[in-house]
Amino acid sequence: MKNTRAALRYAKAVLSTAIEGKKEADLAKDMQSIVDVFAENNELVVFLENPVVPNSTKKASLEKIFTSLQPLSVQLMDLLSRNNRIDLLDQVAASFLQLLQKHQGKETATVTTAVALSPALEKVVLAKAKELSSAEISLQNSIDPSIIGGFILRIGDLQYNASVAHQLEQLERELTQKNYSA
Repeated sequence: MKNTRAALRYAKAVLSTAIEGKKEADLAKDMQSIVDVFAENNELVVFLENPVVPNSTKKASLEKIFTSLQPLSVQLMDLLSRNNRIDLLDQVAASFLQLLQKHQGKETATVTTAVALSPALEKVVLAKAKELSSAEISLQNSIDPSIIGGFILRIGDLQYNASVAHQLEQLERELTQKNYSA
């Protein structure tokens, strides 16, 4: 597991600098590009985490991959390289996007369902999400057949579990804890 605390600190600093310079939209494009490239290329992650490869080589490789970055993004890569934290670039980019979304009053809710969300279920889940958060909510659907039915909604650190599997677990707990004697 990468050092998410360090990545979050870098992301906060970059966001603060971007907001001061009114460059958050441009920087968000760069950070999304970085997240996308890392998501598609696990070899790049392995390369950056390799302690044998010098930081200068890692930085030069990243500069060849990301040729059209904003100056602030290039400064971030320089800083990460100087601090021997270049392997955190993808984590910093992801944290930046989450912090920017929160700064803009938006939040992404993760909805876990047994099957893909239908439009009717999406409306129900979105209504429940609006009850739990005052932020502008966008939904991200994750499919997990083990929940059997219903949904699990996560918004930040809040969770609402309306899954059939959860209800069955509660029923089992209730039945095993009570003493049913004739």
